[in-house]
Amino acid sequence: MPEETYVRPTWDEYFMEIARTVAKRATCDRWRSGCVIAKDNRLLVSWYVWSVPWMPHCDEVGHQFKQLTHEDGSVTTHCMRTIHAEQNAICQAAKSGISLQWATVYCKMTPCRTCAMLLIASWIKRVVCEKKYQAAAESEKMFATLGIPLEYFDPTVEQY
Repeated sequence: MPEETYVRPTWDEYFMEIARTVAKRATCDRWRSGCVIAKDNRLLVSWYVWSVPWMPHCDEVGHQFKQLTHEDGSVTTHCMRTIHAEQNAICQAAKSGISLQWATVYCKMTPCRTCAMLLIASWIKRVVCEKKYQAAAESEKMFATLGIPLEYFDPTVEQY
């Protein structure tokens, strides 16, 4: 029986696997998400979904749900106790004085509108996601308008 030839992961596969691992630290069981930001094939920063420092976590005290009514009349429910992985990664970079200019972001699903705006304001150059977010349209439009590539490993919508 011939041995399987080892196939080294691409840089995108490598950083996405790290994002999946980082997500395991998340403190909201509704969606355990992680974010990795890399530049020139070097990991700059990573973080995950968790609550405001020194405040209770969803895993400890439960979710803080709020409903959001969209322009089309649809209603979605979101946990507001946590800070998104992308926002936390940006904060970690800021605390350490790390510029995110021209970096690539790896995340579990399409950044929400707020995260997309923060990433754009950080001058990122590319976004790679494992899957789509249920309300990805606004973020996708912003990235496209600015010519920031947005790529998916799997273009299906993440169910959570």
